[in-house]
Amino acid sequence: MPRHIIKRYLPDPQKIRNHKCLRCLGPLLHDPNILHLNRRSVSGAFAVGLFFAFWPVPLQMLLAAIGAILVRVNLPISVTLVWISNPITIPPIFYFSYLVGTWVLGTPALGVEFEFTAEWVARELSLIWKPLFLGSLICGTISAAVGYVTIQIIWRRLVQRSWNHRCQRRRAARRKAVADAFQAEVEKE
Repeated sequence: MPRHIIKRYLPDPQKIRNHKCLRCLGPLLHDPNILHLNRRSVSGAFAVGLFFAFWPVPLQMLLAAIGAILVRVNLPISVTLVWISNPITIPPIFYFSYLVGTWVLGTPALGVEFEFTAEWVARELSLIWKPLFLGSLICGTISAAVGYVTIQIIWRRLVQRSWNHRCQRRRAARRKAVADAFQAEVEKE
């Protein structure tokens, strides 16, 4: 079952509740759904995490945590998935989102030369914020939907495979019991 695979990598729920940065959420962390591992909770956590991974704002992890608590899905998974947009992947993700936004708005993409200064960010962001945020919203929504459906399908198939293996083992055990009973009957005669 997928639950056993995921559980190995998740922190202990008590550690999450007692973490000094998360104590401010108080009773919200005691909702069992935000730490539960089932198909709904995990697929929902993928949707929340992937959605916020595409947002070009600081504190994506906090937004993902709040989103996970509000929709009552697995908190650690949703917060972890935000790291898909890390310092290495941010430029291509946001550039692609920007291109999607310009395509939807029907505006030409601007050629931007990157400088790592606050002035550059303020100047350039004022020019590209509309297509960037629209593209990020579109890409985030699509990736959330694809992530949700993919996890639902994978989880269901793994459960079906586990169920089929269990049925095969039971059938084999019954056949063996019948064969053993028949063998014992033959030996008695």
